[in-house]
Amino acid sequence: MLKHIQLFLKGMAMGAADVVPGVSGGTIAFITGIYERLIGAISSINKHTLMMLFRGQFRQLWTAIDGTFLAILFAGIFTSILTLASVLTFTLDHYPILTWSFFFGLVAASVWMMGRTVKQWNAQAVVAFVFGTMIAYAITEMNATAGSEAPWYLILSGALAICAMILPGISGSFILLLLGAYSTVLAAVANRELLTIAYVGIGAVLGLLLFSKGLKYIFERFYNPTIALLSGFLLGSLNKLWPWKETLETFIKHAGTEKEEIVALSVRNLAPEGDWPTAVVFALFGAVLVLGLEYAGKKMK
Repeated sequence: MLKHIQLFLKGMAMGAADVVPGVSGGTIAFITGIYERLIGAISSINKHTLMMLFRGQFRQLWTAIDGTFLAILFAGIFTSILTLASVLTFTLDHYPILTWSFFFGLVAASVWMMGRTVKQWNAQAVVAFVFGTMIAYAITEMNATAGSEAPWYLILSGALAICAMILPGISGSFILLLLGAYSTVLAAVANRELLTIAYVGIGAVLGLLLFSKGLKYIFERFYNPTIALLSGFLLGSLNKLWPWKETLETFIKHAGTEKEEIVALSVRNLAPEGDWPTAVVFALFGAVLVLGLEYAGKKMK
């Protein structure tokens, strides 16, 4: 029972990270020691396990897909998303500098933690690390789009976002932001708009099943460069999390309606200003939290 509670809490930590653009739930899974088990469990859902479902072999199916693990973990993730969506929306609206500082510290510490799991920093690992940093940085420099609320677009957004969410260093929420679907999804979760959530969920399930198999294959055969690449993803993503920004271009979504919203299409980083010492404290708190999560993850194994 204690292990189940601990797993549920890890799921809640992943869910909280997935809500914020720039932070990946996959990062939390990695530093708490459940990442490879998660990828293995998801990738085990295939035609053979589906045949077990159709044959009514429910017990064998549950064992084959590590059902208890997935059920408890995703229960924690969804509980966190449903309960924290409105809270994080409030903090990002009213305390943006401190909120982004906290997550900047969290991810910065994760770079070091993931990097030290690379078994050998050879030329291949270094190249993968640099390449991952460049890719993640380039993604964070992309301008957001206006997006769409059409069902097909929400399904596509869900599929792309979930692929990013299970990669440490690539934020699914930021992918939604780039696609112009982040505010739509966040509002749907906060307001319990079930149809919108269902469309995104369908895309997420499809993306998860397809992407996890390839990721498991890569991990099994290219573990060292893959971890270096993911470490680079984390480093490059810090560009998105820098707390001090200036909006350069905006778009008015749903103009003239009750849902009218100003969406930032492009921003640039600024030098620290204002009460930056407090921001540093919040960043350090985020870093310490990562160290605590890693320590707890080792104890919970």
